[in-house]
Amino acid sequence: MNTRPDVVPFLIAPPFPWVAAADRRIDDGPGEPPADLDAAAALVRAARVGGAFWDLDNDPWTGKGGGEAAAIVAWLLGGPDARAAFARAVSRRWRDPFGGGGATFEDMVALLALWRGQVEASRGIAAAAGMAWWKREAMGRFLWDGRDSPPFVSEVEALRVAGERGQRVAAWPSRVARDYGAGAGVPVTWVEDGFLRSAGLGADCRAPQSVSLDARRPAFDPRGASDLESLLATHPFPADLLARAAALRERLVAARLGKYGSEGEGPGPAWPAGRRVVLAVGQVSDDLSVELGGAGVTGMAEFLRRVRDAEPDAHIVYRPHPDVAAGHRAGRLAKADALRHADAVAEGGLLTPMLDRADAVHVLSSLTGFEALLRGRPVTVHGQPFYAGWGLARDLGPPIARRTRRLSVDQLVAGALILYPRYLDPVTGVPCPVEVLAGRLAATRGVRDTWLTAARRAQGRARRTVAAVRERVRG
Repeated sequence: MNTRPDVVPFLIAPPFPWVAAADRRIDDGPGEPPADLDAAAALVRAARVGGAFWDLDNDPWTGKGGGEAAAIVAWLLGGPDARAAFARAVSRRWRDPFGGGGATFEDMVALLALWRGQVEASRGIAAAAGMAWWKREAMGRFLWDGRDSPPFVSEVEALRVAGERGQRVAAWPSRVARDYGAGAGVPVTWVEDGFLRSAGLGADCRAPQSVSLDARRPAFDPRGASDLESLLATHPFPADLLARAAALRERLVAARLGKYGSEGEGPGPAWPAGRRVVLAVGQVSDDLSVELGGAGVTGMAEFLRRVRDAEPDAHIVYRPHPDVAAGHRAGRLAKADALRHADAVAEGGLLTPMLDRADAVHVLSSLTGFEALLRGRPVTVHGQPFYAGWGLARDLGPPIARRTRRLSVDQLVAGALILYPRYLDPVTGVPCPVEVLAGRLAATRGVRDTWLTAARRAQGRARRTVAAVRERVRG
């Protein structure tokens, strides 16, 4: 065991202002050096971590700051010898900030690299617009740039501030004007829920534990290439990343994890035996993912008609979107209207058993199509979601000429779930890899309602009651 006196740590976590110091600590004092010091140096050099890497005025990787951290970085970049100082600095007992147990040196460098990438990508955002008040605390954490989080202001004020500073606006696409920022010449970073979001519906005012930031356009907008589309089209996807993606996919399927957490165990649906069963997944009719990525399909009745045209002999089960079924969003289709093309309507019950048992899944642009691909189900796509056009689904929507690469499911998982989004650990509040959030969501059994969630559910019940009365009157 290393008995040298303790030294000022070289590899340290950023001072996330909302996280207690004990929760962001990544080492437990002096320990043994890495077995291969040259390999350790190469890892740190590639990740550009060490010292106050989050602080523009003290980042030793840009020649700022001083002290031993600056000397070590200078050596890593080819300067005067500081090998002994580096060896002392990385002789630590590494600590997993999410579980409190031990961790490897390689794990810590990877985590620090993740934090650096997120901090750097958040720099230059002058203001945030279109963020609902109940999610602003979480959004401030996602958008922290190493010093501050951007102010949450109106659409007009955000453009003014960003324009004066020559910076960007972070905007929620469904809550700002179409092509927001273009007329003012202000670049926009589009912020959306991640594909593994939280335990509970966003429509119930559950704050997101995952978001995506896209400097080009939202991933659901096929009018041009988003950052996600470019990543899927060009990333090399090395073997270690694909192995990680495969393990993540298997974990999500085993834990029955979807966008809104784990459904847990439950009975499968009672469907007719000896007949092909097709699950048709509904969406929120006025959602931008339908408007922009729905390939001109105007609503769920039209979607169901197309499903029936493609599956004339199948037993079609229509599954309304949970936000619609809960009464929070537009798009409720009267049961009689749905049954013109479907054989059954499944408003209740667990989704994952339906995915597991369906012979095929049809979607317009729903994320459920992506979740079905993870489970090895045949998927037919009628619109243009981010996962269409890569050779993984039966695409009935208009082809997207830009998407010529053929992807595996694990390449899709690596891009869409590992590389593209950001995640927050719901326990510590520390930015985390996807596997940490997946573990937290898998362990969650029941979520306590806040007053806001309870109010939203009451509002949804009232809307469902009104809709049911209207259907009876109309019928």
